Amino acid sequence: MELMFKLFMTFFKIGAFTIGGGYAMLPLIQREVVEIHEWITEDEFMDILAIAEATPGPVAINTSTYVGYKMAGVKGSLICTLGTILPSFTIILLIVKFFWQYRQNPLIEKVFLGIRPAVAALIFSAVYKMAKHMEIKSIHMVISGLTILAILLLDISPIYIILTAALGSIGYFKSKENRL
Repeated sequence: MELMFKLFMTFFKIGAFTIGGGYAMLPLIQREVVEIHEWITEDEFMDILAIAEATPGPVAINTSTYVGYKMAGVKGSLICTLGTILPSFTIILLIVKFFWQYRQNPLIEKVFLGIRPAVAALIFSAVYKMAKHMEIKSIHMVISGLTILAILLLDISPIYIILTAALGSIGYFKSKENRL
């Protein structure tokens, strides 16, 4: 029972005091589980991180879940996941309650008018950083252009676009293998 409490409190603390999302949590998780508590080794953490990044869902939550499973099986995974998400969930609930109550307030409306372009800029910044590290070829520009057109003009769901891109990529590389 003591281990479960320590697992919960460790991940609750990480969830409560990390600003910036999942990737910002990873150094804190590493420090807590590898250096402070010595629950896992650095190599085990890197393996867990590789699996967490390859698994659908937020990387920090996936990492927490896998660490919990390694430490205490299914119960540990549930405890660590709960510890990670509970602070954010609580904060979001409070914001929603506050926002809903005061949504017609002119000041709140002005606050959101300022937040929207900031969020758009953050998204653009993330896209720019990703593109900066890519070796951009003409095919990437064509795929990006077609994706934008499909979303804006044809209102195609991003899920279908991602599936189409994945299948197209598989087909492209399979055809390259067959030519060799």
